[in-house]
Amino acid sequence: MSRKPSATQSRKTVPWALTSDIADQVAINYRKADLTPRQMAMLDFAMKVSARAQEVGDADFALLKGHGFSDEDIWDIAAIAAFFGMSNRLANVTSMRPNDEFYNLGR
Repeated sequence: MSRKPSATQSRKTVPWALTSDIADQVAINYRKADLTPRQMAMLDFAMKVSARAQEVGDADFALLKGHGFSDEDIWDIAAIAAFFGMSNRLANVTSMRPNDEFYNLGR
């Protein structure tokens, strides 16, 4: 099942969809963005996976489950955060730069 809205769905019917304002707020500082407690818990967990994975434990999983995340959701959040961290570290090690088109995307 695709999580992306179809062309006929509006943002009103897709509760997880972010407006560009929220996306910018999250990119700048998610802790000050207009997010729901559930979204904040997800991002706090993703940041913990990225920065202090060795500290992730049962209390983190319980908190996420309390916000309605399933085991599969938690796996996805952790996997995406870990992969993002790995790919950025590899890009930094190799001094990789984005292509010119990147700088014009959504800006």
